[in-house]
Amino acid sequence: PVAAGRVATLAGPGEFRDRLLALIAGARERIVIAALYLQDDEAGREILAALHAAKFVRPALEIFVFVDWHRARRGLIGRERSPGNAALYRDWAERCGPGVAVMGVPVKTREVLGVMHLKGFVVDDTVLYSGASLNDVYLGRNGRYRLDRYHVIRDRRLADSLTGFLLRTVGESPAVSPLDGDPEATRAPLRPAVARLQHALRRARYPFSGGTVRKGEVGITPLVGIGGRANELNAAVLELIGRARKRLVVYTPYFNLPGPVRRAVDGRLNAGCQVTLVVGDKVANDFYIPPEAPFKAIGALPYLYESNLRRWCRARQRFLDAGLLEVRLWRDGANTYHLKGLLADDEWMLLTGHNLNPRAWRMDLENGLLVHDPHHLLRAQNRAELARVLANARRVESWKSLETLEDYPAPARRLLKRLARTAVDRLVNQVL
Repeated sequence: PVAAGRVATLAGPGEFRDRLLALIAGARERIVIAALYLQDDEAGREILAALHAAKFVRPALEIFVFVDWHRARRGLIGRERSPGNAALYRDWAERCGPGVAVMGVPVKTREVLGVMHLKGFVVDDTVLYSGASLNDVYLGRNGRYRLDRYHVIRDRRLADSLTGFLLRTVGESPAVSPLDGDPEATRAPLRPAVARLQHALRRARYPFSGGTVRKGEVGITPLVGIGGRANELNAAVLELIGRARKRLVVYTPYFNLPGPVRRAVDGRLNAGCQVTLVVGDKVANDFYIPPEAPFKAIGALPYLYESNLRRWCRARQRFLDAGLLEVRLWRDGANTYHLKGLLADDEWMLLTGHNLNPRAWRMDLENGLLVHDPHHLLRAQNRAELARVLANARRVESWKSLETLEDYPAPARRLLKRLARTAVDRLVNQVL
């Protein structure tokens, strides 16, 4: 249990960045970060500089950053080959010493098979939880932002739980190593260790003991999962959806829901529960390529996801007409949308980096915080967060209002037709 007054919701990327930098500057004991990546760009370098500055001021400070091993050792998709973000970590370690440990976590032997997608920023007794990673757009630099969710929780037990899992269950594995080392290191020698780590992660749980939620408190349970079986995070997603009686809110960046989630949502609709689905417009997708820019295959994904949504809405038009199903498409200029999570009846909430897609469901290492608020102490925060998001989200009244294949730019249209003819689009939906 956590006192509700120790839980706060931040309004956007700028507030998230400022709070993170302030926490780092004021750290006394430990900084332990989990993110998909710490990017070699202005915002990423700002965070890395802040970490090294904190270590310089307080040499006893423990600082660990856990990122995906594969993602750190390649450049951006669609860009020229590069040594990736690991080169940045090596450069800082050479200049400032080894006080900031940036650890690479390979949960699978290849990135396409799964990545380390844990999230959370622990500074002393404070947990700053967001699905965001660390780069310019997530931190709102240079005039663009990628919207996520941001929560601050001040609780020693929760901070200890998240830290303990990262430092022991993950960090002590031989598969996990500092990324400021040999730039020529390959994954081949890691394969046996990665297999052992993967096996351990399937059985791992956060070290945590619960208790009775009393007046003025909320319950917060950390969850972790990898793979399609015996995954406690996936199980919590389905259980939370099933608990909704009056209203269920689903945040997902890409419309590509796993089969079990689709069926669970359908069950709530059939039971008369109002469901609000907030998803990014294709233009707000991080893979979107403007029609005037050179097209790359990855740029077909936003159109594929919109096609998924159109088919899904068509099959559920009666719920749209009845007002039980509310579908919102978020768009704000050239900015992007990456919210994840669930809210049921102002009582249950899931904060997570889990994208609620088949890849997260079956392949990636994911975590989340399940929040139980039986006294509705966080209701005002949750509703304010939803209102901010919906301010830039248009309502879909009918499946017919969504663009069709024939409306798409020619390169995307041709590629999607080719994928559909060979049924490759189904495979793409499972891995991206």
